[in-house]
Amino acid sequence: MNTKIWLSSPHMGGTELKYVNEAFDANWVAPLGPNVDGFEKDLETFLNADVKVGALSAGTAALHLALIQCGVEHGDEVICQSMTFSASANPIAYCGAIPVFIDSEKDTWNMCPVALEEAILDRTSKGKKPKAIIVVHLYGMPAKMDEITAVAEKHEIPVIEDAAEALGSTYKNKACGTFGRFGILSFNGNKIITTSGGGALVCHNQEDKDKAVFLSTQARDNAPHYQHSHIGYNYRMSNIVAGIGRGQMEVLNERVEARRKMHDFYMEIFRDVDGVEVFSEPTEDYYSNHWLSAIVIDENKTGKSREDLRLAFLEDNIESRPLWKPMHLQPVFSEAPYYGTKVAEKLFDDGLCLPSGSNLSDEDRSRIEIVIKTFFQSNNLF
Repeated sequence: MNTKIWLSSPHMGGTELKYVNEAFDANWVAPLGPNVDGFEKDLETFLNADVKVGALSAGTAALHLALIQCGVEHGDEVICQSMTFSASANPIAYCGAIPVFIDSEKDTWNMCPVALEEAILDRTSKGKKPKAIIVVHLYGMPAKMDEITAVAEKHEIPVIEDAAEALGSTYKNKACGTFGRFGILSFNGNKIITTSGGGALVCHNQEDKDKAVFLSTQARDNAPHYQHSHIGYNYRMSNIVAGIGRGQMEVLNERVEARRKMHDFYMEIFRDVDGVEVFSEPTEDYYSNHWLSAIVIDENKTGKSREDLRLAFLEDNIESRPLWKPMHLQPVFSEAPYYGTKVAEKLFDDGLCLPSGSNLSDEDRSRIEIVIKTFFQSNNLF
C-alpha cells in the first residue's frame, strides 16, 4: 500500500528542540517560564496589533475563559456559527449556557450577518438577549467582520473571534483574532503551527490578560496559603510546550506560504472543471492562510459526489474529509435554536477538504493529482 498522505500533519521547523532543551536545562517545566513569556511576545508581534496574548493549554480553554470574561452564566444564550468544529460550541455548554446557531453565507462560508441580526432581534424580543457572539474564520477564511461587528456594536454584544484555524489570515490587512473583544488561537497538531497541543487568548488590554492568567492557574488568591475566592482552571500552557511554539513561530510565514501554494495547486487542477469550485477569497479584502483547501462538487454537473471522491482518495491511502457538519445538525445540540436557511447544510453535503499540509512533497502532489484526474476523466471533465 502507498504511504499515507494526511490531510494536515504536524510540520516541525528544526529549532523547536533548542527551546525545549533550554527549558530542561533551566528546570523550567511548569506552566510558566521564559518560553511562555517569549511565545506570547512572539504572537503579539506577529499579530501586529495592540494586543496582549495569554498562552493556554488549548484553544477550547481560551474560548471558555473568553465566555467567562464576557459574563456568560448558567441559562444565558450565546450566538455561535453553526458551520464549525464542536470546540467552538462546547465551551458554551461548559458555562451552562445555551447556544444559538447561525447559518453561513456563501462568500466566505462563515457567519451570515443577516441571519445574525435576525437571531438577535428574535431572541431579544423573547427576553433572551445573547451575552456574546462567537464567529469563526473557517479553514482560515476571514469572516465578514465589518458587517458582523457592525451588528454586534449596534446591539451592544461582545464578539469572540474563533481564529483557531486562521493564524496568518487577515481581513483588510488586519490580523484575524484581533477584531473582537477576545480572539482565540489554536496550536493543535493539525494547525498551521503546532505546540502538540495548546492555544492562546488574544486580549486588548493587560487587565483582561491578567484575569485570564489568574483563572487559568486555579484562581489562587494572593496569600501565603492556598486560598481561592473564584473557581479556577488548569488551563495554562507549560514552558516545554511553549518552547515548541517558539520554534514554530520562526517558520510561520513559510507555513502560510506553503498552504497558500497548495490552494493554488488545486486552483490549477480544477481550473477547467465545470461543477467543482475551490474555496477562495471573495475579494482582495480577504487574505486566507488556506489552512485547509476545500472544494464544493456540483453532482448535477459532474455526475460525481464529494463522497465518491473521498472514497477514491481513500483507495490510494490519501486522507480527505467532508466539511464540518453544522452544529445545529449535531445530536448533542439538536434542541438549540437555529437561524438561517440551508447554506451550511448544502456545504456539508457537497464539500470536501483536501490534503493541505505544508510538508507535502512533489511526489505527494503528483499522487493527489493523478487520483483527481482519473476520478473525473471517466466523465470527460478533463
